[in-house]
Amino acid sequence: MQLLLIASEVFPFSRTGGLADVMAALPESLVRLGVDVTVLSPWWQSLHGQPTEVWRGSVPHGGRLQPGAVRVGEVRAAGVRYLFLGTPDFERPGLYAEDDVERFLRWGNLVLPTLQSMGLTFDLVHGHDWAAGTVVAHARAAGLRSVYTIHNLQYQGRWNFAEGAAWSGLPAAMLPDAEFYGDLNLMKAGLVFSDHVTTVSPTYAREITTREYGEGLEGVLQARDAAGALTGILNGLDLDRWNPAADPDVLPMTARSGKPANVAALRAEFLLDDAPILSAVSRLVSQKGLDLLVEALPDVTRDWNVVVLGSGDPLLEAALKGWAQHPRVRYVSGMNEALAHRLYAGSDAFCMPSRFEPCGLSQMISMRYGTLPVVRETGGLVDSVPSDVGFRFSGGGAGDLSAALHAARLAWDDRPGWQARVARGMALDFSWEASARRYVDVYRQVLGA
Repeated sequence: MQLLLIASEVFPFSRTGGLADVMAALPESLVRLGVDVTVLSPWWQSLHGQPTEVWRGSVPHGGRLQPGAVRVGEVRAAGVRYLFLGTPDFERPGLYAEDDVERFLRWGNLVLPTLQSMGLTFDLVHGHDWAAGTVVAHARAAGLRSVYTIHNLQYQGRWNFAEGAAWSGLPAAMLPDAEFYGDLNLMKAGLVFSDHVTTVSPTYAREITTREYGEGLEGVLQARDAAGALTGILNGLDLDRWNPAADPDVLPMTARSGKPANVAALRAEFLLDDAPILSAVSRLVSQKGLDLLVEALPDVTRDWNVVVLGSGDPLLEAALKGWAQHPRVRYVSGMNEALAHRLYAGSDAFCMPSRFEPCGLSQMISMRYGTLPVVRETGGLVDSVPSDVGFRFSGGGAGDLSAALHAARLAWDDRPGWQARVARGMALDFSWEASARRYVDVYRQVLGA
């Protein structure tokens, strides 16, 4: 099976969130199952590492581009071929920007013609999130089978319909099916034109067929579900990257040893008192619910030291900076990979009060590092956090989070019981193998094999 995976970012070459982590681990797991995998992503100017240029030229759908303006770079690693398609739209610092939908409409228009010009063919296209929606639509127009995965339905890639239709290069007859309240919607294009839709946890697959979580696309998703073409597959975790016994950023840890030393090191690093440590590593956006933690801090700081790493909403950043004057609160702005590892290893509990969570990886990482998650019962958090390991709450208010954290604090006082929870969490299997097999099952179903 020759598979083409399409995504806007791929770790370690480019990353802003969990999508890149999935695109690092899933391809390697598929290769181990005998799939011939090519991953295609934009050739961002800020790409980490330098691909080898293997093709440069013009393609039939690139009429607005000068000859030679399209180029493709290649990296091969762990049996996976990574291709990076570059156009002038991506020759600027950073990754995402305000004109991303326009850029990805044009980029998606170029993908299949470019690969054809290179002499490459595939059995199946697997597009990830809205940036790949146009590619999936072009695959349908070309008679090529496809799977489309929703990582976060909230981000849909919408643009003015008239302009978007012109940039998309799609046949006119297909365009009305991608229309959404006067816009061209790239997420909807992926949902409508793919042969099968997946999302990144079973619970989220059920949730998005409802008005509460469907983001206006619940009708489309209900139709796909009724046709047997919607499947939830829980993401796995890169166990080599997140290995507490061999992680260079933390003190070596197993289920039987090393946790107290990491907690002590984090306590010393942030000059914290002897109360247990609660951490959060997150984008500061409404979805993640960290505003609930800020609102609950007057109660929470009676029981916990709190360390937050992340950036996003300026108002939430300002509130955390203000709270950082409190002797039990620390806030570090931005994203710091090494510090994130130390927080997972050195905290007692991990706070994840998401309003919705398609899958989430942080709760899996925290359990692997002996840190018990406190989570809202939604999406992948339901599917991955057993109630005899972490602490789950169903309400959506700061008081609900505060009550869950108080229950966790009482449980922390029972040291044998807490250690039993830690041991159960560290023993959970979040490897990609089972998830990759389920994807292969979907691929075979789509191909009629």
